[in-house]
Amino acid sequence: MKKLFLAASTLALTAGVVSAEDVKLGTLLGITGPIESISPNMFTAADMAIKEVNDSGKAANGWVFQNVRADSTCIDAAAASAAAERLVTVEGVKGIIGGDCSGVTRAVLTNVAMPNGIVMISPSATSPALSTDPDDGLFFRTVPSDAREGQVMADVLEARGVKSIALTYSNSDYGKGLAEAIANAFTAKGGTITINASHDDGKADYSAEVGALASAGGDVLVVAGYIDQGGKGIIQAAVDTGAFTTFGLPGGMYGDSLVEAIGPALNGSFGQHAASTSEGYSAYLDLAKAFEPSFDGSTNFAATSYDAAALIMLAMQAANSTDPKVYKDKVIEIANGPADGSGTKIKAGELGKALELIAAGTAIDYDGATGVTLIDGGDASGTFAEDEIKDGKWEIVGYR
Repeated sequence: MKKLFLAASTLALTAGVVSAEDVKLGTLLGITGPIESISPNMFTAADMAIKEVNDSGKAANGWVFQNVRADSTCIDAAAASAAAERLVTVEGVKGIIGGDCSGVTRAVLTNVAMPNGIVMISPSATSPALSTDPDDGLFFRTVPSDAREGQVMADVLEARGVKSIALTYSNSDYGKGLAEAIANAFTAKGGTITINASHDDGKADYSAEVGALASAGGDVLVVAGYIDQGGKGIIQAAVDTGAFTTFGLPGGMYGDSLVEAIGPALNGSFGQHAASTSEGYSAYLDLAKAFEPSFDGSTNFAATSYDAAALIMLAMQAANSTDPKVYKDKVIEIANGPADGSGTKIKAGELGKALELIAAGTAIDYDGATGVTLIDGGDASGTFAEDEIKDGKWEIVGYR
């Protein structure tokens, strides 16, 4: 059934026959792979933004947006590039919400987006390398870089009195970049890294990796991995052997499926994930409740997916064009507003209002669900929630 879903995954959010006024957007996320438990709500959040725009009837030129879903796999660069190529050459999408994981995002940017002049806005690719990769001005992200998360994790460890950590990371662009950021920031604060070792995803047995980590020791085992594959496997093996009792959990490990899989042994573990304290976030959560009963808009990277979809559509409105080579120059303008702060603030749920203001020539400053502000390289400045697992549930204990 899943394979069938991959083969035919176009989601039309309005009724009627496809016309010349329909504009297709692609959403490229891991339907399969190591974050497959996170991706469904990311897809739904993008759908929600698209439906909000369509329902408003305010898009220029009678545009009606459709969302075409595709599977990035999160880890297979060739498969992700092939999926993106189909989105562009077969489906004719005018922008891509995604990719999700950093390695496949970099591959799609290089192999598909740049050669075809397609805008990509990622809600979850966090590798610091994406800040400096060539992109022809086509790549943006609504999630902050791991360079920032590394500093936040070091601050969290220091505040909790942690003096030494064992560090393991997914052997991927995401894991490598995040591990480097954490190690650099923590050692700069005087902390000790007892071991800094990669692990491969998709293995059945992580006893050898955990044995090496246990031999090195440390107050905490920090796992910069993926929630549905290697990261979870490392933690399970560490719990089974009693190698570690407390785990540091960066954003890629944030989600209910981890707590459900590991159980009470995770109580007391902690970490952080990209989050929002903006006024628009509560409005976004209200929208999510009304949109689909089963949709939990608070899950990892869902709000940033809503914002990624919204930014593409609002940039098209500002450019009066669905040509990515034209509207790419409007993305930062829409996200940040005028330098003098005169733009009208736009929260989640106000996309129709935004379209109307843009059409009238009024400048806007899109805050959306996550307080979007884009800085150098098209990165989001970003806020992180500090998390702790208590009584089998994630609890936000602060923001950084």
